[in-house]
Amino acid sequence: MELNSVILTTGSSVGFFKLVNYGIGKLLIPETAQRNVWKWKNISTSFVHSLLTGVWSVLCFCIHPQMAEDLIETHSVFSHALVSVSIGYFIYDFFDMVINQKISHSWELLFHHVVVITCFGISVLTCRYVGFAVVALLVEINSIFLHLRQVLHMASLGKSTFYRVNSIINLGTYVVFRINTLAWMTRWLVLNRDLIPLVSYTIGSMGLAIMTAMNIVLFYRLMRSDFMKSSREKEVRKEKEKEM
Repeated sequence: MELNSVILTTGSSVGFFKLVNYGIGKLLIPETAQRNVWKWKNISTSFVHSLLTGVWSVLCFCIHPQMAEDLIETHSVFSHALVSVSIGYFIYDFFDMVINQKISHSWELLFHHVVVITCFGISVLTCRYVGFAVVALLVEINSIFLHLRQVLHMASLGKSTFYRVNSIINLGTYVVFRINTLAWMTRWLVLNRDLIPLVSYTIGSMGLAIMTAMNIVLFYRLMRSDFMKSSREKEVRKEKEKEM
């Protein structure tokens, strides 16, 4: 894709997710989410992005399997467009948070978005490492269930059977599509360091190190919230039953 096409695709993506956010605001919003409508719209928009790019990333390797053999040079217009669309989303979400939320409450995500935009931007502008970027977007398969978890929380469905099932799927996909993917990407980067310019290798290594650290912290928070908390509640109930 030429520079003009990249700018057009990325800009169209920014506009698309802005429209998605606007459209979600016109739909029925649960009463419990009315306290923070902006957050409900933001998470729902993120859910749409995850659903779109998660499926799209899998299709990229199904339609163009040769890309899996060469993540540096080989790619299709379909996969290049995916990375450009994702950049557009992260640009949109970055400014949405800056405008509507205190930076002290969202600095981690803002930092995450800057790292992703930088790494993906190098990929689409140089037309190299597109396959590597598509592998990174496999993480979005887990994000589908991660964002759905937040939506269910805001809709006061945190104790429903659907929420518990989603929590289990979320944990499983977190390990498979997030932790394993980041570990595989780190290994690939180390094994192919002789084929990658020093600047790109340094940026990629720093980006992966930051993503890995953030995801380890998030994994602990999920475990503590969805599994450790429920275990503690069961112990408390048992102790109360014994006292009775």
